[in-house]
Amino acid sequence: MNHILSTFNFSNPPLHKNHNEIRRGNGRFGSNRADRIAVSARFRSKPKLSQTLHNQQTKTKAPLNLEGSGAQVFDEEGSDKFELSKEEEDDDDDESGGCSDDSGWTQEELDAISALFDRPIPRKPVKPSKERPLPLPSPYKTRPDGIPTPKRHIRSNAARSDVSSRLSFSDRVRKNPQVLVKIAREIAALPSPESDVSAILDRYAPFLRKGSLSMTIRELGHMGLPERALQTLLWAQKQQQQQKNGLFPDDQILASTVQVLARFGRLKLGSEIKNYLSSASRSVLEAMARGFIRAGNLNLARKILLLAKDGRRTLDSSIHAKLILEAGKTPDGYKLASALLDELGEREEFDLKPQDCTAVMKVCVRLRRFEAVESLFDWFKESGRRPSVVMYTTVMHSRYCDGKYREGLALIWEMEGSNCLLDLPAYRVVIKLCIASNDLARAVRYFSRLKEAGFVPTHDIYCNVIKVYAAFGRVAKCKQLCREAESVGLKLDGETVSLLGEMENVR
Repeated sequence: MNHILSTFNFSNPPLHKNHNEIRRGNGRFGSNRADRIAVSARFRSKPKLSQTLHNQQTKTKAPLNLEGSGAQVFDEEGSDKFELSKEEEDDDDDESGGCSDDSGWTQEELDAISALFDRPIPRKPVKPSKERPLPLPSPYKTRPDGIPTPKRHIRSNAARSDVSSRLSFSDRVRKNPQVLVKIAREIAALPSPESDVSAILDRYAPFLRKGSLSMTIRELGHMGLPERALQTLLWAQKQQQQQKNGLFPDDQILASTVQVLARFGRLKLGSEIKNYLSSASRSVLEAMARGFIRAGNLNLARKILLLAKDGRRTLDSSIHAKLILEAGKTPDGYKLASALLDELGEREEFDLKPQDCTAVMKVCVRLRRFEAVESLFDWFKESGRRPSVVMYTTVMHSRYCDGKYREGLALIWEMEGSNCLLDLPAYRVVIKLCIASNDLARAVRYFSRLKEAGFVPTHDIYCNVIKVYAAFGRVAKCKQLCREAESVGLKLDGETVSLLGEMENVR
């Protein structure tokens, strides 16, 4: 404690240099002892510490370098510096009394100062850590799998307007779908079929580039104007002859025109089809095949695939998928669909969109090619993609038709484990699987969940559930379901009505 208090500077203030009461002589301040005591008390502005604290303080000061006792030192400016000898300091200390009463510091004050240093420093209380709640699920993560996901990286209207304002007028025309569709509408609005499309296209010619008119030609095809689409292609060829803008040759314009003409049956190839296909690009061949498929001309589309195979040219696998889908719509095309399915399976690498893969699976169920359904399903999952509720329903229906009820029920657990929400067709197949596997209680539970989800049961669902309740012998429940079906405008079949009549007779 004494060491801590010694660090405070309680030394006397310096003497005023103009006072007249200091005299030189034998190291004394005055002629007698009373004068020295008066001077000492007069120039002492602060009370002195006790003898113990003062001794501790004087020990910490640097030693004085004096030549003699009571020497007086004058600096260059004329100021006086007086240094006391040890003897005089001892005399002053004796005169001060060395007691705590004359020093001005009482024992209570010293104890209070000591208590300030002895008291522990209060620490800032530590706030208890709070556990943050989990974030709410994002909307895109809670969407059911059957709903298509929204497109990403779509610029807003404000951002699109800012970017378009910095582009040249030519770039805004040749890349803007609204302008290209507007050109098609202006062409379609020409007064007579004899009117030349050059009256419209010449105004936009300085701003068009390669590939710009492909969207205009497709839009003319949607409007049912294949002649105008062909005239637009001929106009682009004339621009090549005049060496303007370089609009042709362009595979995009040619492919769009060929697809529109093939779709409306205006593409006449005849015996020259082989020579034409040998020199055509892949995009033109695929556009021609799509056009024939849209027109329902499956034989010509099949011929294009065979000629491409003979020429060792590989077309997109989506062409096979679309042709299989069109061929599998009628029993007459089952043979062609089966052959195309074998060709698709022989390909080493192929890539199908989820919609095309599901469509091929449905055709395989009609063809009773259940092993092909399982192969496509395994390939789709191995590709790292997540099956949709439509694909799950198709595979469950395939296993139901194949009599693999347990495997179908296992697929239900897999679908629910992946948080895939069931739709109405999925509930139909699930209830059929539960009834076929004699799991009647589970079928009733799924029927209740169907109504809780807000779906209206269909005719076959009502009939199947009524049969389940009839197996349990619950006649009242069967009558209630009959009234529900009639309230929504459904009429039960004769088999269900006869079953209810037999139950009434038994009672």
